[in-house]
Formats: sequence, C-alpha cells, structure tokens
Amino acid sequence: MDTDLSIVLDRAAAMPLAAQIHGALRQAILGGRLAAGARLPSWRDLAAQLGVARGTVRVAYERLMDEQLVVGMGAAGTRVARWPVPDLPPVPPPAETLPMAAFFHDFEGTPLAFQMGVPAQDAFPYTQWSRVLARAARTAAQAPVGYPDPRGHPDLRHAIAAYLAIARGIQCAPGQVLVTNGYAGALNLAVRALGLEGRAAWMEEPGFPLTRTALSLAGMRPVPVPVDSQGLDVAAGMAVARHAALAVVTPGQQAPLGMALSLARRISLLDWARHTGAWVLEDDYLSELQLAGRAAPALAAVDHAAGGDARVLHAGTFSKTISPALRLGFLVVPAALAGHFGDVAACLSPAPAAPVQRAVAAFLAEGHYLRHLRRMKRLYATRRAALLRALDGLLPVRATAGLSVVVALPPGTNDIAIANQALAFGMAPVPLSPWYVAEGNGQAGLLLGVTNVNDRHLAADCVRLAELVARFG
Repeated sequence: MDTDLSIVLDRAAAMPLAAQIHGALRQAILGGRLAAGARLPSWRDLAAQLGVARGTVRVAYERLMDEQLVVGMGAAGTRVARWPVPDLPPVPPPAETLPMAAFFHDFEGTPLAFQMGVPAQDAFPYTQWSRVLARAARTAAQAPVGYPDPRGHPDLRHAIAAYLAIARGIQCAPGQVLVTNGYAGALNLAVRALGLEGRAAWMEEPGFPLTRTALSLAGMRPVPVPVDSQGLDVAAGMAVARHAALAVVTPGQQAPLGMALSLARRISLLDWARHTGAWVLEDDYLSELQLAGRAAPALAAVDHAAGGDARVLHAGTFSKTISPALRLGFLVVPAALAGHFGDVAACLSPAPAAPVQRAVAAFLAEGHYLRHLRRMKRLYATRRAALLRALDGLLPVRATAGLSVVVALPPGTNDIAIANQALAFGMAPVPLSPWYVAEGNGQAGLLLGVTNVNDRHLAADCVRLAELVARFG
C-alpha cells in the first residue's frame, strides 16, 4: 500500500459500514490525500485493519469503481484512477424567480385583502370537503390498476355535463367534456387540438394578461379588440383581423370590467366565426357566480341551440368556486370534435390525478357544490357592499365586476407601484394597466377582490390604499 489510511468507523451510526468506508476513501481521493496511481489495500488487509468482513470492503471498492475513482488491476491491486473526478468548488444555486412574477406575488400563501382569483378562505366547507376528499382517495386507491381515461374520470365528466345543463343551459354529452389542468390546460388543449399555431387570435381589450401571454407562448398572435358597454366590439375585431382563427371572450362577466356580452354581439360573433371558419373560446371563469340577478346564458348554449356548425368551445374552472389548489378545469367541445380532442388529450394533455377528480365529482353529484355556491353568492354580495361603503369618499369606483370592484385612478398614475407597495401592508390589489395592450388615457386603476376582505380591517385597509394612491398619483 502506497498511502497509510486512517478510517474511523462509527458502528452506532445509521449509515452502513460499507457506505462509511466508501465515503472516507472518496473524500481522500477527491481531497488529494490519495494521489493518482496510489495503491489501495487489498480487501483482506483493509477488512482486517478495520475489523469488518471482506464483503463490506468489496462493496465500498466496487462503488468507487462504478464512480471511476479507482481501477482494479488484478495482481497489481486496486489503484486510484489517473484522472479522478475533481472536487469542484460548490456552485451557489441561481436565485429563484417566481413564474409570471409580474402577476403573482406569492404562491400557496394565505390570501391577502383585495386579492383576486381566490375564494373566501374563511368560508370554505373544510369539514364536508375533507370527508368527500378522503372517501375519494380511498376509492381511487382500491380502483383497478390501469391507465385512467385521459379525457377525465367518467363520473366527473357526467357530473359536469349535468351541472352545465342546469346552471349554464349547455346541452352536451359527457363525451364532449374534457377535464383539464385548470383554465391554462383548457386553453393549451384548444390551441393544440385546433392547430392554431401561427394564426391571429382576438383578445378583449382590456383582457386577462395571462391569456394574452399564453396565446403568445403557444405560437399565436394576440390582437386586442376593444370592449364597450355591450362587451366585445365584433365590428372592430373584423376591421383589424377579420380572418383571425380564434376569439377568446368572457361573455358572462367580462374580465375585468364586468359587462355581459349583449345578445346582438353574441349573434354577430357567432356569425363571424361561422363565415370565416374561426373558433370562439368562451372563458366562463365565474360560471353562475353572479352576485346580482341571474348569470347571463353561456355563449355555448346559444351556439349549440342554433345547431349546425358549432364554433364555441366552453372553458370552465373550479379555481374560484372551490379552490385554485385543485388545478382543475374543463373544456366542452362540439360533438364533431370530441374524438379528435380526446386523442390530443391522451398524447399531450391528459387529465389530472383521479382522487381529486372523484372528489369534485362527488361534491357536484351530492349537491354540495350548488349549496356552496348559493352561500358564497350571499357572502360575496355582503362583502362587496361593505367594500363599496368603505371606499365611498376615498377612491372613485369605476365598476363592480364579477368578484371585484374596479377603482379608477387618474391618467398617469403608477398603479403597478401602488400594488407592489400595498403588499407590505397585507393587501394585494391588482393593477389594471397590464390588462391593456394599447397606450392611452383611462387605463390606470386597481382591481379589488371582495372574497377575502375582513370587516375588522376593511376601513383601515381602504384608508391605507387611498394614501398609497395619493403618494403615487
């Protein structure tokens, strides 16, 4: 042996003796104490020296050989490799950057005051949901081992079809329903299955920034189309991009301004789609969660009722009604496309895990979902009224839209800076300006979610928000 080794074994440690021997030799090689070409003791000699079995030493040596740190040379013994792997200095991990950091301030945290897109943290039926989820997990664990249906669990697709018939007036078969990874999964599936890459897509102006970004990432060219009191201006869309391949709309409650797409505009939009061969993706992000009166009918209901060449794909989600943590949405496609969409889902975008699907299916089928929605409507209406009272005299309200209140700010106000500063005070308003593409006046504003406002802190939060507006205005 060319080098004397000092290996200390801890026989009380949880680490196996062979792993301890391997670690000590590896450290000696990488640290330079065992030079290239140095001869290691034989299995017998090192085993006798350490008081272990020869097989234990052999396991350590074989692992070093697998790592190409030593070479077995027969009668010449085992020697340190001539070009051992160097002990590289540690490289600090890169700074972590949140995905879509311009739109998300945090993930998996407790909702803050005015935060949009999340249901009420304090009003969710945790006990009922926990029971349903536990039962679904047990059922899924006992299910036959096999590949699940990529379109989604049959029970959930049946439950969604039944719910849409009652709540949204959409008559569809379960085979037309595909369960997706939230709204993003539905949008991606639609673009891929329809082969729309490289084509233009109408986007409401203002419109959901993540939809605009997603269309660009999917290879489409978003074209902003203005909205007015009747919703999407179809004539303006035809003027700027008559032969667009897709229109993404929020006809029930326009996001972020809240108006419903008028009947005349609905008919005009469907006529445009049929005459040009375009498709319409209906983002029904709040479903029937309308706080005043009844929700406007789904555009897909009008499209399917007309018969013939159906052009509307209906996208929904459980993120704002149950929880965004589910990452569960759905897409309803025309019957003629159901088979093709199923193939694309199987290859590129299969449905999420079965236990969550089973739980949501039971939540719908047993009536818990509709009862939960009724309770949330009353709660959110009360919280919105309280927010409007607290804002009175402090900040001008431009609109009440869905589950948010739109606060108007003077032109030139830095609404992004206001939103960023508000985080330090436990508030998460959403700036309005990123929802626009075109430059111009009247775009600055704040979107204040009503779902997680706190009565005890609401007045103080509104005063603090008004102070921030005055500072950055």
